[in-house]
Amino acid sequence: MTTSLIIILVVIAVIVLWGIGIYNRLVQLRNQVNNAWSQIDVQLQRRYDLIPNLVETVKGYMAYEKETLEAVISARNQAQSARHQIEQSGGPTEGSIKDLAAADTAVRGAVTNIMALAENYPQLRASENMKQLQEELSSTENKVAFARQAYNDNVMLYNTAQQEFPTVLFASTFGHHKVELFQVEDQEVKKAPKISFS
Repeated sequence: MTTSLIIILVVIAVIVLWGIGIYNRLVQLRNQVNNAWSQIDVQLQRRYDLIPNLVETVKGYMAYEKETLEAVISARNQAQSARHQIEQSGGPTEGSIKDLAAADTAVRGAVTNIMALAENYPQLRASENMKQLQEELSSTENKVAFARQAYNDNVMLYNTAQQEFPTVLFASTFGHHKVELFQVEDQEVKKAPKISFS
């Protein structure tokens, strides 16, 4: 074998190994995004599971607030539908994350409305069941916020890796595309919900 052939084979091997390294790094980052998404999904499901309990707890006390109760159930169903759409598409996409963020905004608003109205019902505020639901909802909101932060951090790393040179030359060829951050557009919703029955 000639020296030039050996050099060519070494260069080809280095390029192939380098390409494998880029591919593996992108796969690892995409899997981290998917894992972070599944953590959000678990917390959102927990929140959506708590909503029927909340409605049932307040229903007896808030007989005249039927529209508010229906609004929270409707918002929950829309959010569940957006969540299932992400599941069926195999993970978050740009459009599906925006749809879920909008539905999530509606859920938070509807739950906040119920909590605000509950302030007008002293017997409801004193209910042990309501206090427990309040604590669970508050805890779940914190977990959703932490999961969303972890997801957005992983998305940022993944998107940045795709934009860096030389990875940018191969990312789309390997089937990697930008992932949308899970952001809330409504400035009022970005504020933490106040849930208090004291």
